[in-house]
Parts: sequence; C-alpha cells; structure tokens
Amino acid sequence: MDNSLLVSLSQQLAAYRAMDVIANNLANVSTPGFKREAAKFEEYVAQMRPAEGQTGPQSVSFVKDAGILRDSSQGNVEQTGAPYDVALASQGFFAVQTPAGLRYTRDGHFSLDANGNLVTSQGYQVQGDGGAITITPNDGQINISPDGTISSVVNGVGNQLAKLKVVDFAEAREMTKQGANLYSTTQTPTIPASVTLRQGALEASNVQPVIEISHMIEVMRAYEATATLSKSQEDLMRQAIDKLGQMPA
Repeated sequence: MDNSLLVSLSQQLAAYRAMDVIANNLANVSTPGFKREAAKFEEYVAQMRPAEGQTGPQSVSFVKDAGILRDSSQGNVEQTGAPYDVALASQGFFAVQTPAGLRYTRDGHFSLDANGNLVTSQGYQVQGDGGAITITPNDGQINISPDGTISSVVNGVGNQLAKLKVVDFAEAREMTKQGANLYSTTQTPTIPASVTLRQGALEASNVQPVIEISHMIEVMRAYEATATLSKSQEDLMRQAIDKLGQMPA
C-alpha cells in the first residue's frame, strides 16, 4: 500500500478515537463528579521502503494513540437539597465497597438502602473511617459537616454517627476507570490535608458542552479532509492503472 494511504489511515483512526472520547464526554454532561477526558496522540516515525524515484529508506510520520488525558479540575457545586447528597468541593475521592473490592468516586449522590446503609446510586456501600455507614430512622435529623463528620440530633442532643472516608492519591489522573463513575488504583491512599464537603449538593460534571461540540466539529473536518485526500490518491492510482492497461503490449 502507498505510504500516503497508510498515513491517511492512521489519521482517520485517530479521528475516530477522538470522536469516541468526545461523545463519551457529552453523554456524561449530567453525571455528578464526572471528569472530562481527551484523547492523546503522538507522532510515530517509521522507516519505509522508498517509492519510485526515491533512494534509501524514507521516514514517514504516523499518528499513534497514546492514551487518555483526564481533566481533574473542580466541577461546579450545585444545590439539590437532598439530605444524603454530598459534594466534594476539594481534592479527594469517596471510598466505596464493591464486590470487586474498594473503588473510588467523586459522585456524592448517596441514599439509604433497605438496611439503612449509606449507598451509591448502584447500591454500593459508602465507606466511613470505620467501614460501612448505617443510619436508622431513630437517628433523627442528619447533619454532614464540611470535614465529613455525620451526626444526628435527637431531642436536642447531638450524636456523632460516623465520618465519611475521603482519600486522595499522588497520581489521581492515572486511576483506572471501572464504569459507573468509579475508579480503581494500585496506589496507596493518603488522607488529604483538608477536606471540604457540602451537604445537600453535588459536584457537577466539568464537561462544557459548547467546547466539546466545537472539538467535535474540528475532528469531523479533519476526518473529512483526510478522507478526501485518500480518495484523491486512490483516483490517481486508478487512472494510472487504466492508462497502463490501455497501452499496447
């Protein structure tokens, strides 16, 4: 295959990958705590055989998929009024117990299950410093302080029930997505120097739809330009073959 066609193909694959990432961002505009991602590409230089009229190996640049970059910037904090919604307005992650082990999330949309356990939207138990957090109907009005302490007031008397476990990691951007807005990592968790939580609120996704749509248009135009170039190259090759076929033997 001609080198120009190979280069065009690598560019089209890169555009397809970038479009897939942008579409996922747009699909999670309303997902609490979701962090925007961007496809990362690198130049890959290969030594190819010379074309007609060239001598010696030729350096050809291809596009190489180098993974995903995650934007960990803070999303807007939006009030919901729900007593068990908790927004992280600082660095860190909530710890969640799943059948596959501990996972981490910034999605603070919590509720109580039938047993009174504080759980995520998927039913996974939210962890406190002492394990699962249980709240009973007799605990009265629940208050979650900015440092994560969960307390109740019964007949004017306050009781500390638990404290939300909030952890952080040295390389948070290298955490692995596990679906359902959860992350896993082999890094050792650390306790953040300071934690700021807000009860009755959620951290919104940091995806900005207008910016994502503009990126999508740019990727589409780049793909179309590359596809047009490939078609022109194929047309030239086809014409050359037709002319060769018309030459007398």
